Parts: sequence; structure tokens; C-alpha cells
Amino acid sequence: MSICVKICGLRDPASIDAAITAGADMIGFVFFPRSPRSLTFEEAASLAKIVPAAVQKVALVVNADDAFLTAMCAALDPDLIQVHGSETPQRVADIKALTAVPVMKAIAVSQPEDVQRAAAYEGIADHILFDAKPPQDDAKALPGGNGTSFDWQLMTAWHGRTPWMLSGGLTSANVGAAIAISGAPGVDTSSGVEDQPGQKSPAKIAAFVTAARAAA
Repeated sequence: MSICVKICGLRDPASIDAAITAGADMIGFVFFPRSPRSLTFEEAASLAKIVPAAVQKVALVVNADDAFLTAMCAALDPDLIQVHGSETPQRVADIKALTAVPVMKAIAVSQPEDVQRAAAYEGIADHILFDAKPPQDDAKALPGGNGTSFDWQLMTAWHGRTPWMLSGGLTSANVGAAIAISGAPGVDTSSGVEDQPGQKSPAKIAAFVTAARAAA
């Protein structure tokens, strides 16, 4: 089994180089002001220049409006848009029509019913990202990137046809178990390869990609 590996929330050339050198398939750029990993369009445009064509650029947005999406696409020219808010299936379809870019819909998970919600996006979203639901007792929690995980066994009940990835609290130490338990064909990490929020560790990036590949 070949594992697709995404490193999200990259903000500087060193971390991008580390992800590319390690062999990541996707690099995520965050456009959400509340996140310590958020970029301006100008910063993203500069960083995009060093990403080779073989590595997919993913733009993460949260409930973005049409004007924001249009400006973001002009700056980054993403290969994939990751929507991490409350976007409905219709909104996902509208974003695809507006931007002509494939869309990955993030689904927040803490119980079996959350996994099944993804069925509404079948045939609409191009990818699905199953991520841990933000802690309810933390008012400052972000839609993703909180370093928390969910019960990976919940994914064994998912039989959808849409390509999907697993996220939420993944590190080099647990990604092998996460893949084995969930059967995930792809994994995504952000906080799991950081020394502190927003500051990526090249060594942790390399270790994560190596561990994910070994799990395959």
C-alpha cells in the first residue's frame, strides 16, 4: 500500500525544503488568521515558487467567501483547496465551480456518527480529511491543528469511494499505529512536526515521513 503524506502549516523555506527532501506528497498552506500557521497571500506566493510541480500545494481555508478564494487562488495557484469549516456539500460544489480546483473537505470526528457525515460529500468532494473534533472545553481551539486525535478504529466502518486522509495528533511515534488501525491511505500532520505552534522541525518532518512510509 502506498501512503500519501501531507505536511500542513508550512511557513518558511526551510520547512518546505525539509518536507520536499523527506518525500512529502502534499504541502499545506494555512489561510486562517486565528492560526499561528496562517500566511498572507504575499507570503504564500513567495513560498509557492520553491515547491516543485511533483508536490501538491494545498490551501487550507475556513468558511472562506468567494472574494477570498479568488484572491487566494491568484496568489498560490493551489492544486487542492482544503475546506476546514462548516462548508455544506453545496458550498463545496460551488467552490469547485468558482475556482476550478479540486476540493478536500475536512470532517471533524469524535464519534461514529461524525464519520458517517462524510457520506453527504461523496461524489462532490474530491478528497475527505477525517480530523479530530476540536476540544469542546477549549474556547481557543482551532478547527484543526490542535494536536489531539480520535479513536482510529472508528474509520474501519468507513467504506466510501472518495479518497481520504487521516489527521489529528499524528506524530512519527504514532502514525504507524494510526495507519494500521484505521487503514488510512493518506496521513496529514501539522502540530505533530512542530517544536512549538507554527514552528516546524525539519527533523520531525523527516521522521514523520519515514515512519509513514515504513507503515506501508
